[in-house]
Amino acid sequence: MAISNFSFTFLGTGTSAGVPVIACDCDVCTSDDPRDSRLRCSACIRFTDKNGVDRVILIDTSPDLRQQVLREELHRCDAILFTHQHVDHTFGLDEVRRFNMVMQQAIDIYAEQATLQHLHRVFNHVFESSKNVNDSFVANLIPNELQPDEPLNLFGLWITPIRLFHGRLPILGFILHPELSEDTPPPPRDGHRQGIGYLTDVSTIPPESMMQIGSLDTLILDMLRFRHHPTHLNLDQALQIATNVSAETTYFIHMTHDISHAKLEQELPEGIHLAYDGLTL
Repeated sequence: MAISNFSFTFLGTGTSAGVPVIACDCDVCTSDDPRDSRLRCSACIRFTDKNGVDRVILIDTSPDLRQQVLREELHRCDAILFTHQHVDHTFGLDEVRRFNMVMQQAIDIYAEQATLQHLHRVFNHVFESSKNVNDSFVANLIPNELQPDEPLNLFGLWITPIRLFHGRLPILGFILHPELSEDTPPPPRDGHRQGIGYLTDVSTIPPESMMQIGSLDTLILDMLRFRHHPTHLNLDQALQIATNVSAETTYFIHMTHDISHAKLEQELPEGIHLAYDGLTL
């Protein structure tokens, strides 16, 4: 039995500085178009499992997570997937302690070993709470290690982590397979995948990962700005990858204040769009 009522929400679509940028009066930072206001990147997956329980899975915990969760009226968090350890993707982790209190249970987090080690170091007060001077209100988290190309099933949803490179840093992207039943794992690298690919903070996609991506229904892809950047895709590079993948629909994320939503959106090829905060697929 497949899951039902699946949706994917962009909690934030901005780069590490967010938009508006502090102390900037450019046209985008002062725009009255709400699509030009971009919180730091994170996402939310919602669905109903086979037992009728509504589930919420987060991808990354941006520093703006509290604001994002309140905006989307999220009342639970069943699991968190991490792409990598950078500040703009992890520093909202402390906020999930409220979900622990509401749900009265721990939250499983999933990441590669290097990211788990980073989280343990930065959030030492969470992972080694017994050492805190005071008995503090901290998150209750259960770390789980991810490996690229090894699918996991969370509450009936199959998710495949894939290898990406953020400059020289190896990170993870995720392919979501809401169409597969719980007893039908994703086939290995068959090049004919359906689902949603979430690829943020990427500058290089290895050939084996391109095979994993295959033919997606929806591609969500890093696109920082027009100019070259050493650790992110620029517009030309993102358009080339979108063309190669040829998903039914592509959405660009992780954008700077160089990008005016209204202006660039009308110039993009058919089927390629700019995502914006709060957009739900």
